[in-house]
Amino acid sequence: MKLNEKLFKALANKTRLAILQWLKDPEKEIQVISCQTVQYELENFGGICVGDIVQQSGLAQSTISSYLNMLEEVGLLVSERHGKWTYYRRNESAFQELSQLIEEEL
Repeated sequence: MKLNEKLFKALANKTRLAILQWLKDPEKEIQVISCQTVQYELENFGGICVGDIVQQSGLAQSTISSYLNMLEEVGLLVSERHGKWTYYRRNESAFQELSQLIEEEL
């Protein structure tokens, strides 16, 4: 991971930051679906469905999809496709690396 404009641009949006926070602890943070549904998605698919993130945000699916793609492109999220559904989770190693890079380079 490199500290670059694209990474900071991805972090410079309140909804994208909120998505990262929701995915840090989805059982606690995602309020629009039941905790059981969140647990099921995490256990069976390794992440949270795009549709649930859309519901949580209240924004259009196309907007959330572009935000998720941007966060994945810079390495902060990982996606996994199951049938017609895509599930997202945080790339925790990228956050550790980012923290270390900021400490060393800034």
